[in-house]
Amino acid sequence: MRQLTEEETKTLFSKLKLFLEENLKYLIDREDEDYVFRLQEQKIYYMSKSVLDIAELFGRDELISAGTFVGNFTKAGKVKLHITALPLLSKYAKYKVWVKPGGEQVFLYGNNVLKTHIAKMTENTPQYQGVVVYSMTDVPLGFGVVARSTEQSLKIQPHDVVVFNQADLGEYLRTVEEKSEF
Repeated sequence: MRQLTEEETKTLFSKLKLFLEENLKYLIDREDEDYVFRLQEQKIYYMSKSVLDIAELFGRDELISAGTFVGNFTKAGKVKLHITALPLLSKYAKYKVWVKPGGEQVFLYGNNVLKTHIAKMTENTPQYQGVVVYSMTDVPLGFGVVARSTEQSLKIQPHDVVVFNQADLGEYLRTVEEKSEF
């Protein structure tokens, strides 16, 4: 595991800022313990310093994972956040969308959120802003990017897309199923 370069850190923080805005500082400056981001084979991990100290005892070939897997760098140098980043995003997200029970299943199948599925939305959400999608019982289901601002979404047709799905809890089951086919 190695520390992220300055350029990699900028790229990661710009992606996280899409979802967290000014709350990004709470990922780094935590009250309980110091936390850091580390990179291993293009995979980004978020962990406490104490976990890092233990992880550094192992060689690169021996260590598979440490901390929370946040995402990875693509070949183009961009960051793709994975569903494992949901606990971090949901804890500090500034903008949120709640979906109706009928829309939960549609979202968890990997589809975008339509206007008919939305129960409520954070006010003044700008267009193309990162949001965390919640059920009506405040369970985080995934995250995505808002296709239209809060004001625009009030004026659109019921079957128009409001949130583009980037990752959801059903993703794990879909990827495991794809890998298990012969």
